[in-house]
Amino acid sequence: MNVTGSQDNRLSLETWNEPEMKRALADRDISSVYRLLRRVGISQRHIAALTGQSQSEVSEILKGRQVMAYDVLARISCGLGIPRGYMGLAYDPVTATSMVGPSDNVLAEEDESVKRRKLLAHGAAVLFGTAVLGGDRGQWLPSPAQTPAPSNIGMADVKQVEAATRAMRALDYQFGGGACRDAVVAQLSWAQRLLGSSGTEVVRLQLFRALADLQNLAGWTTFDVGLLDSSRNHFATALEFAKQSGDSSLMSNIMYRIGRVYLHHGDANDALKWFQLGQIAAQDSGSELAVAVLCGNEAWAYALMGDDVQAKKLLGRSRDELARANPNETPDWARFYNDTDMYAMIGTVYNELAAYDPRHAAVAIPAFGQALARYDDSMGRSQAFTLTMLATSYLRQGDVDHGIQVGRRALQAASAVKSKRVTDRLKPLEIEAARRSTNPDSRDLAHLIRQQRSL
Repeated sequence: MNVTGSQDNRLSLETWNEPEMKRALADRDISSVYRLLRRVGISQRHIAALTGQSQSEVSEILKGRQVMAYDVLARISCGLGIPRGYMGLAYDPVTATSMVGPSDNVLAEEDESVKRRKLLAHGAAVLFGTAVLGGDRGQWLPSPAQTPAPSNIGMADVKQVEAATRAMRALDYQFGGGACRDAVVAQLSWAQRLLGSSGTEVVRLQLFRALADLQNLAGWTTFDVGLLDSSRNHFATALEFAKQSGDSSLMSNIMYRIGRVYLHHGDANDALKWFQLGQIAAQDSGSELAVAVLCGNEAWAYALMGDDVQAKKLLGRSRDELARANPNETPDWARFYNDTDMYAMIGTVYNELAAYDPRHAAVAIPAFGQALARYDDSMGRSQAFTLTMLATSYLRQGDVDHGIQVGRRALQAASAVKSKRVTDRLKPLEIEAARRSTNPDSRDLAHLIRQQRSL
């Protein structure tokens, strides 16, 4: 194992590529990491100096004390020169470079005058039509360099993270995860580097809260474009950050969204487990709105399982909790769950129950109508979902003409958002339309849905 330090005394990459060391890093087993360093002659004093810990802290870790805090893990990674990705800490320098380009230092070797001449030549080539789009530009026109993170942060920095998350969440609601997911992930690359900055304890707690919600949004948008494993990774990190911040309401929201991942993939049992875990966190938070969200989604899971008794019971509780919630205390991540979404949830639950007993469609249809009357253009994806389920309910009720009419509107709404979830959830409508294939319009609707889902 090579322990030759660089100019800043951090250890070489070869140190971290030893198989035993890589396993310890992947497990975030800092005790084993330190023991392996001691085995090759790195003293406790040297480890302490690089990581900013006291020798007594290093000694306790060597004796088996676990390191769980994300900011401490990040500081250890940074101090020792461990690639962050080896420890599952989001966005190591290699990843960051692939997203936002190399740092300016990488490009400093070439003479500035040479870069200027090459850029001028490129400009002329573009103007006169001889440049090739996407051609090799060398190092004279680099990708944007990383913006330096501040050495000290305050509440203004946290507010900026929160504002960015709020803006991108609005894009997600209106246009789908495909319209903003890359921007969310890029924002994470910047925002998580703030963990290496100095700040008061209050600021750090608020930063963890803001980062948890940003990771939550990253998980949601990633799920919306169909990247299941990546979404779970974001959600797992979001839970860790939320725990660090002490915000139980946010933890409950993350758990609700994880449950929705499983619900979307037809696993109501696993979804229910996450919703029930989330309800515990919601009750701990004292937020009636958080409890309402979880109860509504538990009702959905029970409806998928055909349990109308539990579904109706939990739907009623969701409505009651929402009525008691204080709208002035609504955090950004739960703001979507209002009276409009309650109507949509009632329709959703009864539409799922209508798959078992078509008489339930009589409740779903007017509920969907109420939701659609309240949605505006800022909720484009929700409109697409609701139109799809309304058309499905009409067909399950036997009203084929209205089902086809609304189904065509659903297809138009679905094509206006970048969301694999919206496309996936056209499947039940396709099945119901195909069952009525003796009707040429119904047969045509099923064909159009198949076409859209194959794109």
